Amino acid sequence: MASLCSLSARVQVPAQLSSRSSEVTGAGARSLCASRVTCAPSTSSFLVSPLAGRKCDLTGKKANNGYKVSFSNKRTKKLQQANLQYKRLWWEEGNRFVKLRLSTKALKTVERKGLQAMAKEAGVNLEDFAV
Repeated sequence: MASLCSLSARVQVPAQLSSRSSEVTGAGARSLCASRVTCAPSTSSFLVSPLAGRKCDLTGKKANNGYKVSFSNKRTKKLQQANLQYKRLWWEEGNRFVKLRLSTKALKTVERKGLQAMAKEAGVNLEDFAV
């Protein structure tokens, strides 16, 4: 995992200055201590599971980069997200339910073509999505 701090200044300190002696005091000591501050990734005590991307399991639809254009024609970047829904569908051939994240367009296409045909076109193994 990358460090959150973009600048990390690490300074080699001579052996005579690295010991805590009375020679390094005042402003010199403060600047020395400030220059040795580093940003390291923290080791947290909880596990972070990777989040799945917002992507349709059957069609591969995902967010589109676009601009929000104001009246003064200023452009601000925005993401146009796909309309994704978690659906539990009955899979006839596997004789079980599968839980998929589908776009609403893919849901209509599944109703028209069938789940097995759509999965075959997309190259998706429905066993991986079995509930």
